[in-house]
Amino acid sequence: MELNLPTNLTILRIALIPVLVVLFYLPWSGAHIACAFVFTIAAVTDWLDGYLARKMRQTTRFGAFLDPVADKLMVAVTLVLIVQADPSPYVAIAAAVIIGREITIASLREWMAEIGQRKRVEVSWLGKCKTTVQMIAIITLLLGMDVWLGFLKNVGQVLLFISAILTLWSMVNYLRAALPALRGENEELTKPSVIPKISGLNSTTRE
Repeated sequence: MELNLPTNLTILRIALIPVLVVLFYLPWSGAHIACAFVFTIAAVTDWLDGYLARKMRQTTRFGAFLDPVADKLMVAVTLVLIVQADPSPYVAIAAAVIIGREITIASLREWMAEIGQRKRVEVSWLGKCKTTVQMIAIITLLLGMDVWLGFLKNVGQVLLFISAILTLWSMVNYLRAALPALRGENEELTKPSVIPKISGLNSTTRE
């Protein structure tokens, strides 16, 4: 296992998850603002580690595996915390859609890689757009628990709902791209399964 600066940033993102959870339940008025700050750091490292990996030519198989895992863990854990604090139907449904989609697409990509068709479900511009809106929505919802309660809460819920729509849209696009392989229509499916070479960290991030 090779560790470098981009991979260490990814590990840092995972290490921030328990910090965020502890801060979330601290009995002081600025706890959720601190959570928003920690989540923002995680979101910045999500972009930074991919950028550095490409810029410094330090892409590794371990880093390419760990980066999307860190992203999904941070988002899923934070959404669960938000739903626990604000169990409204809108927030709960949007969170369930986002988490469910991540599980579905992660499983799809793993299977497509096993049959040598990983490129069919590479990250798209829509996936990156979804991730951006999703991050902003989560940060806004966290801030809205401590400051500008009504305004930020409403803005965050709207953004989370938009993120859920983009999530479903991107999932449908990925499933459509994988449909020929799922139907067994591609001739390459008759060849021995191979795992394609990972070309860079960015190919697995910002889904």
